[in-house]
Amino acid sequence: MAYDPHKHHRCSIRLNGYDYSQAGAYFVTICVNDGQCRFGEIKDGVMHPSPAGEMVIACWYALPERFPTIDLDVFGLMPNHSHGIILITKTGLNANDNPIVLGNIVGAFKSISTNLYIDGINTQGWEPFHKRLWQRDFYDHVIRNERALHAIREYIINNPANWQEDKLHPDAAPNAFNKKWQRPS
Repeated sequence: MAYDPHKHHRCSIRLNGYDYSQAGAYFVTICVNDGQCRFGEIKDGVMHPSPAGEMVIACWYALPERFPTIDLDVFGLMPNHSHGIILITKTGLNANDNPIVLGNIVGAFKSISTNLYIDGINTQGWEPFHKRLWQRDFYDHVIRNERALHAIREYIINNPANWQEDKLHPDAAPNAFNKKWQRPS
């Protein structure tokens, strides 16, 4: 099939013209493909990770070993997505002398956790996924000041308590955040 730019394009959700390799704080949300709840459940406003969820948490906290120019702030795992704050502390280069950008970091997280999830399917009987574990892209927000950082931290921490109202909850009405997997009613 020939490339057709009207059919075969992906609209970037990154901030146009922004250098995602520069030092700064970034809020990211990474969703499971098709919004499937694979990482545990929320009971009484508290997230209880499954073994797959524990693996995802471990992958997140291992990121600074792979990217020594980052620090991690608050992280929250939900049944079908995760939220985290990544602090790029200084500009760094990867093994190919290219700048490390936010997309590299999130891509590594998704790749490593997908490979470990596949191991879990094969060795621990975790539920198989169709096509891919993670949604193709991720959401990001450049955190510009302390007030915003504080508000995002609070959002992440309180997210499990607000799960029933979450726009990524499986029973949520179709909205901008779940449109990739919601079926029309």
